[in-house]
Amino acid sequence: MHIVNVDLGERSYDIALGVSLDQAGAELQGLGFGRKMAVVTNPSVKQLYGQRVVASLKAAGFLVMSIEIPDGEKFKTLDWVNSIYTALLINSFDRKSALIALGGGVIGDITGFAAATFMRGVPFVQIPTTLLAMVDSSVGGKTGVNHPLGKNMIGAFYQPKKVITDLDVLRSLPKEEFLAGMAEVIKYGVIRDASFFDYLENNREKILALDPEMLEHIVLRSCEIKAEVVSKDEREGGLRAILNYGHTVAHAIETAENYTMRHGHAVAIGMVYAAQLAHQAGLCDRTVPERIKKLLAFYGLPACLSALSRKPTAAELMAAMQVDKKAEGGKVKFVLPTKIGEVVITKDWEEQQLLKLISG
Repeated sequence: MHIVNVDLGERSYDIALGVSLDQAGAELQGLGFGRKMAVVTNPSVKQLYGQRVVASLKAAGFLVMSIEIPDGEKFKTLDWVNSIYTALLINSFDRKSALIALGGGVIGDITGFAAATFMRGVPFVQIPTTLLAMVDSSVGGKTGVNHPLGKNMIGAFYQPKKVITDLDVLRSLPKEEFLAGMAEVIKYGVIRDASFFDYLENNREKILALDPEMLEHIVLRSCEIKAEVVSKDEREGGLRAILNYGHTVAHAIETAENYTMRHGHAVAIGMVYAAQLAHQAGLCDRTVPERIKKLLAFYGLPACLSALSRKPTAAELMAAMQVDKKAEGGKVKFVLPTKIGEVVITKDWEEQQLLKLISG
């Protein structure tokens, strides 16, 4: 087992990597929770892992109930948060009762937001079951739901009390979901660690074969990078914004597509356009977008809007970007690579250059 600490003072917590789901209950003893716990999950994850997690929690002395949310980004809404509130109130949950997010990014985001706002804050724990959730959304305390006009526009910074990661669950993950998670893994190499990017280039076959040693390394290194960044900038006042590399265009795509596209696929496309924009702005040489595009292709990820079944118009995407949370004074901040392993955060980019890229 590996422990990665997210150092946030009194809000610090551990990412426990390599813990069996059957030990989840034991991992949560001694954290000061009340006896009642609610496991929030979706039907497919519940069928695969719900019984094991509930059994482990009960064995540790907790009283457990399950709450199901339909599977999909389009269900990450205030209506479904309200359904969680209702279940908690009916079952007399109090401020020490804990929520357990068992699932991917959608479940983690919606459960965290419910925890942040129910009775002005109750504890919650992340148990991610997708690669994307393990390396990204379960860590850092960003919680929230979508609005028809923009992704994650309603939310709160609210840290979990612990993250429990069982790498074995990746073996039941559909291939497309695993590949979508690889987009976020690749992102960490671009923004912070050139040698990690090299590792992903050189070990593709073993990673795609789900080699245990490779999976452990890519999840561990991704969590280390995110924990380091979040520990320095919890609420995205500066450095943490680098984690949004590829996400400005990605969120616009997801909004235009009504959240029918996998997040990782949208991020892959967004990373390529951001790298091309950086090259056109003279921030990096042409090998940077070329290497990024090539590595994404190695992992079966899309690299341009033409890969979509319905290509959003440039006007749709530009309009969606104006609603982005990262917009300031009408100008959207972009995270642009200067080389593999380093990026800058800037509002100094040419709109016409981006329009040309996304119109091509």
